[in-house]
Amino acid sequence: MNIKEVKIDNGVYYFKLEKLLKENNVSINKLMRATETDFKVIKRLINGDLVKIDIFVLARLCNYFNCKIEDIIEFRSFKNM
Repeated sequence: MNIKEVKIDNGVYYFKLEKLLKENNVSINKLMRATETDFKVIKRLINGDLVKIDIFVLARLCNYFNCKIEDIIEFRSFKNM
């Protein structure tokens, strides 16, 4: 699946960057160069292996894909599910 789901105490994060890459036929290396984002940061956004999220990285990715933040990462509270 192209969307990584990470459950936490009060909800679920959905990491959708891999899906965007595949839909737009963009490699990680191309994205890395175009957005000046470190390879490890992109891999963490794909795998959902994050402790914190850099809003500047998200802004660069949104600009590159011409999308919204929720197209890259989405949070759903268990209260709203």
